[in-house]
Amino acid sequence: MSVSTPPIESIAYPAPAKLNLMLRILGRRSDGYHELQTVFQFLDIHDRLRFKRRVDNKIILQDDIPGLPKKDNLCYRAARQLQMTSGSSQGVEIKLEKHLPMGGGLGGGSSDAATTLIALNRLWELSLNQAALKRIALTLGADVPIFIHGHAAWAEGIGEHLTNIELPQSWYLVLQPACHVSTAEIFNQADLTRHSPRIKIRAFLQGNYQNDCLPVVRRRHPEVAEAMDWLNQYADARLTGTGGCVFAAFANQQQAREHLHDLPAGLNGFVARGVNRSPLLEFLQPDEI
Repeated sequence: MSVSTPPIESIAYPAPAKLNLMLRILGRRSDGYHELQTVFQFLDIHDRLRFKRRVDNKIILQDDIPGLPKKDNLCYRAARQLQMTSGSSQGVEIKLEKHLPMGGGLGGGSSDAATTLIALNRLWELSLNQAALKRIALTLGADVPIFIHGHAAWAEGIGEHLTNIELPQSWYLVLQPACHVSTAEIFNQADLTRHSPRIKIRAFLQGNYQNDCLPVVRRRHPEVAEAMDWLNQYADARLTGTGGCVFAAFANQQQAREHLHDLPAGLNGFVARGVNRSPLLEFLQPDEI
């Protein structure tokens, strides 16, 4: 007896988290964006999204994010941008189950947007290729294309020039300080380092994990500084992106979980595996995007 493929509308699509394993700021462009070097790796934790086709062109978003207007949500913006770019007259109902923290540097909103683009490309039968989806993704934010790309990568430009990289798939303890760090706020600080010298991938692989945002984030958010100081007792603590989440790699899951159980009161965290292939691409068929 054959098993039929479930309809697209019954599928819960994953929108995985990412870590920035290092972040260098090389300069500021005339358009206000910063030239970067960074390294992305995915985590095996994610938000979930479900999509239901509408015969009209309405985009209806159900989520549980207090204080964020629906039209500012990256899922909504991604769906609307895909409509405008493709000329599609179709609509969608999106249900977002949020598990990743906001303002933590884990890319949750960007990942939600990328998953929305990929899912609606299928649901609306648009047949856009990966390059076309990446172009749309970049209009939504510099971090969105990596989630379309789907593989751990060395990134340059504003984060859109991606080169696949194979990394140890470590177990990470990720800490969530009780603060929301605004990326725009950090990048607008006068004391942010903006002229780091360019390095080669080899230098990163040999241990150059510099994050130019770290000194600014530590000064402006003491909760992040305290979390890093605690984690540094056990491993080399790093900041992901502009934060506020901090993380450290451990040899195995057990070691990471032992330290998770010892977290001081008021500090939250979780253990996740670093993966080089996005859980979203693993979820899809090999020839799909």
